[in-house]
Amino acid sequence: MNKSIVLVALSSLLISAPSWAHRAWIKPDTTVVSKENSWVAFDAAISNDIFGFDHHAMSLGLLVATAPNGEHIPLQNKYTGKYRSVFDLQLNQKGTYKVASEADTLRASWTDSDGKKHYWPGRGQTVTPADFEQQVPKSADNLVVSNVYRRIETFVTAGAPSREVLQPSGHGIELIPHTHPNDLYAGETAEFSVHLNGQAVAGANIEVIPAGMRYREQQNEIKTTTSEDGLFSINWPHAGQYFMEINYSDNQGEAPASQRRASYSAVFEVL
Repeated sequence: MNKSIVLVALSSLLISAPSWAHRAWIKPDTTVVSKENSWVAFDAAISNDIFGFDHHAMSLGLLVATAPNGEHIPLQNKYTGKYRSVFDLQLNQKGTYKVASEADTLRASWTDSDGKKHYWPGRGQTVTPADFEQQVPKSADNLVVSNVYRRIETFVTAGAPSREVLQPSGHGIELIPHTHPNDLYAGETAEFSVHLNGQAVAGANIEVIPAGMRYREQQNEIKTTTSEDGLFSINWPHAGQYFMEINYSDNQGEAPASQRRASYSAVFEVL
């Protein structure tokens, strides 16, 4: 457990048990611009309907925008309403930018003597490693302690794509794009891999859903899993924006955890 456990208060809307099924996303209005010093507007929300505003606004407190040279740049014109947050980025450098939110937390669940299920930490609760020792009963029935990793991101490019912001950090769940995420075209296949704490993971579940699901009877999702080397590919059926979600779990948690759960989501535009 490290200092990132204190991010529970800000990230609880993204990873707490009741909202795990909701989809969190950051959507740019466009992903490729050609003019110098262009502006791009973003929506950020947690919803049931892909790119709809029907559940909760995403907190902007954890979002970090990274410029092509690796510097962090400010989110501008920020506003958070009931169902969505909005902000702008000014792209004053050539190359690819990343907007991302990352959380790494410890979570626990157990059953008390009356058969009631308990979860730690509670929604919106700020905790420390000492709180875990004091508040989680180690001898409780059905005690499960998990490392939980979450990453949400999207990419935009000014001019020609660059790859500096795509380099993996080796921490948490990460998507490694072998095909540049702003160089996607209908009818072509893009290749990616999934890493957790710097290691490729096999058997991660991937689901890709095109925009516009509220206007059709089926989600038209694309489902696949990662290979032994953590690889997978997506053939884009048509142009438009897509939501990608990746989920993975195993029993290789770092003490005091016994399990790991990881979730990743991103928005891509296919031209």
